[in-house]
Amino acid sequence: MSNLKTINIKGKSYVEVSERLKYFRNNYKDFSLTSQIIECTSDQCVMVANVIDPSGRVVASGHAHETKNSSYINKTSHVENCETSAWGRALANFGIGIDSSVASANEVQMAIAQDSAKPKPPTKKKMTTKIFEAMLKSIADGHPDLVKDHMHKYDMTNAQKSTLEEQL
Repeated sequence: MSNLKTINIKGKSYVEVSERLKYFRNNYKDFSLTSQIIECTSDQCVMVANVIDPSGRVVASGHAHETKNSSYINKTSHVENCETSAWGRALANFGIGIDSSVASANEVQMAIAQDSAKPKPPTKKKMTTKIFEAMLKSIADGHPDLVKDHMHKYDMTNAQKSTLEEQL
C-alpha cells in the first residue's frame, strides 16, 4: 500500500480519504463501504462507516463526530465531512493507508483548523520595573483609572500587584 499518495502536514505523511477510497474500490471490488447516521442535528453529526466483506460480515468500522461551527467548511457541510471522516477511519481500521497514522490527512487538517479557530487567551506583557514605576507615577499624578484599565494586560508579581492595588 506504499503506492498511496500522501501529503505532508507538519513533517508527517498522511493519506487522504480519497486515496484510501480509490485503493479500496480498486482492490476490494466485492466488498462494500456503508455509512449510517447515529445522530444528526442542525449543530452536530455522528456517523459510523462499515467495511463489509462479500459474505456480509463487518470487517472494520470507523466512527466520526463533526460539529457545525467547528470549521469554515463544516458551516455548510458538517454532515458530509462526518461521513468522509467515518469512511477514512473505517478504511484505516481495515488497514488502508496506515503506514504512519490511522488519522487521515483530512482529519489532521480539520483538527488543525479547529484548533486555530479557537480563541486564544490574550498574552500578557511582562511587567518591567520601568512600567511598574510608570504606573505608580500615573497613580500619584491622579490617573488611577488609567492604571486600573491597563493592569490586566501585564503579568506581574504578587508584590507588584499588591503595591499597585494599595496605591489605587
